[in-house]
Amino acid sequence: MTIGPTRRGMLGIAASVTLATPALAAYPTQPIRVVVPWNPGGPADIVIRAVAPAMAPALGQPVVIENRAGANGAVGTQAVARASPDGHTLILANAETHTINPLIYPRLPYDAVADFQPISLIVHAPCVLLVRPEFGVNNVEEFVAKVRRQPGRFTYATWGIGSTSHLAMEALSRQAKLQMLHVPFTGGAPASTALVSGQVDAAFLNAGPAEALARDGKVKILAVGGPQRLPLLPDVPTLAERSLPVNAATWFGLLGPAKMPEDAVRRIASAVVEGLKSPAVQELFRAQAVIPDAHGPEAMRVFIAEDVTNRTDLVRDLDIRLE
Repeated sequence: MTIGPTRRGMLGIAASVTLATPALAAYPTQPIRVVVPWNPGGPADIVIRAVAPAMAPALGQPVVIENRAGANGAVGTQAVARASPDGHTLILANAETHTINPLIYPRLPYDAVADFQPISLIVHAPCVLLVRPEFGVNNVEEFVAKVRRQPGRFTYATWGIGSTSHLAMEALSRQAKLQMLHVPFTGGAPASTALVSGQVDAAFLNAGPAEALARDGKVKILAVGGPQRLPLLPDVPTLAERSLPVNAATWFGLLGPAKMPEDAVRRIASAVVEGLKSPAVQELFRAQAVIPDAHGPEAMRVFIAEDVTNRTDLVRDLDIRLE
């Protein structure tokens, strides 16, 4: 599945959504709350805090952010599933909350399909493979060769068991026949700190923060785990270019509780399109190496279903089960 942005996706949602109809006059009647089920300061938080003020003019109300972290995103996501479906409470979802969690939690406290109304994708967020500089490799081929020579010796950090970063390294390890030790952390920031301090040898981390660390000489980026090179890292090859096509990316998008009014869904989706046109948002997204892609409600529903299908075999083979 290609996860990059498509011009058709942007134009399709823009064409299918109307901003002004009599039915929309009463909505929204108060600020719209977006729950971010992760700690402040991470990629999800940065994305929505950039887009939210740019959405507000199209909605006529402020968009406020509430961080509710815990259980790989399940705490905040459950809260939105139980919220009133009046369009004033939304979730900033990603691959963990709506693709991976349903595969790894036997008793997940929400139904990722039945409890939610997709509204709009916002961005795709590729990860990159990076190592500590002292690891002594300059490219993917050297990395693979070194790890193969000493199976089980080297370590990699992730932002949690079953996270995008975990599945990406496991997918690479299977394709390249590597054996490494997994060291899970509670988020991308502590995983980055562990890599920079030399506690671990490698990691898949979000491209924007990784580029900043590499610019300061604190890490070395070996490859992009997405379908195409990134404008922020034009000289860094993709893993697919090295015959290792690994899906090392997440996505962020808005969903609301099931049974939201259709007019509210369309108005929010249209506001996302308008927000992504902001020059300030576009500049920040370039710096963060995230790729805008405002697919609307139905396209988002299909995208999430495809993402589940694409990750199911790996999760099943790894036999990840969390309580």
